Amino acid sequence: MARSDTDHRIRDLVEPFNKKGVEITDATTFAGDLEFDSLTVMDFVAAIEDEFDIIISMNQQAEIETWGQLVDAVEALKPVGN
Repeated sequence: MARSDTDHRIRDLVEPFNKKGVEITDATTFAGDLEFDSLTVMDFVAAIEDEFDIIISMNQQAEIETWGQLVDAVEALKPVGN
C-alpha cells in the first residue's frame, strides 16, 4: 500500500476527532492545529492501531507531532500487505 493510501485511511479515522474541520496537511500538528488533548490522542491512536493492526508505543507517540510524522510512523509499523 502506498503512503497516499495510508494517509487517506488515517484521514477517514481522524474525521470524528477533527471537530473544527481543520484542513490537514503533512505539517498539521495535533496539539496546536487540531487542539487534541491527551484523551483524544489516546482514542485516535487506538483507532489507528485497530485499523492497521499495529502498536504505536508511548515513546513513538511522544515523538509524533505532525500529520506527516504520523503517516510515516504508521507506514513503518504496518505489516506487509496492510
